[in-house]
Amino acid sequence: MDNTEDYIFKFQGYNFQRSLLNLELINNLDDFEIRDDDVFIVTYPKSGTIWTQHILTLIYFEKYRNRTENMTVNYRTPYFEYKKTKIDFLNRPSPRLFCSHLPYYLVPKGLKSKKAKIIYIYRNPKDVLISYYHFSNFFSGFEPSQSIECFIERFLDGKVVGSLWFDHIRGWYEHRHDFNILFVMYEEMKKDLRSSVQKISRFLEKELSEEDLDAVVNQATFENMKTNPLVNHDAIAKCYIGIRTDGSVLRKGTIGDWKNHLTVEQNERFDRIFQKRMKDFPLKFIWDMDEN
Repeated sequence: MDNTEDYIFKFQGYNFQRSLLNLELINNLDDFEIRDDDVFIVTYPKSGTIWTQHILTLIYFEKYRNRTENMTVNYRTPYFEYKKTKIDFLNRPSPRLFCSHLPYYLVPKGLKSKKAKIIYIYRNPKDVLISYYHFSNFFSGFEPSQSIECFIERFLDGKVVGSLWFDHIRGWYEHRHDFNILFVMYEEMKKDLRSSVQKISRFLEKELSEEDLDAVVNQATFENMKTNPLVNHDAIAKCYIGIRTDGSVLRKGTIGDWKNHLTVEQNERFDRIFQKRMKDFPLKFIWDMDEN
């Protein structure tokens, strides 16, 4: 039986992935100097992080968009709290792009200046659950589960990296007025990628020409990302985290995959908990590809 403490480092009530955590940075978060043009992608794990990293990198870096440079999204838009790349954040030229799974209460205080921008990507939690289950069993840096039932229990108890999904999204939304933040639904990106890219670029004040918009949207489709080694960093991930089985970092990226995995009883139980925890929560969710 695996020991949860082998995989998780708990800090101020939040569960971090232990082996990759930048502990020095975490211990000095309040002192991290935020620049006015910094941009943070914030997600709960398995909610479209890599996808949004890719989109922002395409928007900001012309050479990346034109495929004339060979830098991965993990270098251009690195994880803030995890050591996937050896980057000196302090001396990095502006604008700096980051991605993070941090809860609202742990981010550097400078993000409350309302100048630096945050894009929060949220996804329906049933698909998050299924994607996370496969991801955890794929990578050796995460605690595996013998069955979906076992993972459901851990997920709903918040005993996973990222802690409790309900707390993460509620915390960020309820404190949205403290930040310069845009909420974007993963499923809206899937249904109308072009409109979502336009929405994101307007928020970033990075207006794209029609030609550049076409290039971003074309390269940001799931099919094109999966064949792009700068985005689908299987080799890098396998090197840094290690794998247990064959698979890919980018698995399906669909809406409604939970229907292929959850039993009727599991789904009904999840619905009861969701209704209780998210009652009166104003953000809407899309659970099926055919849903408007």
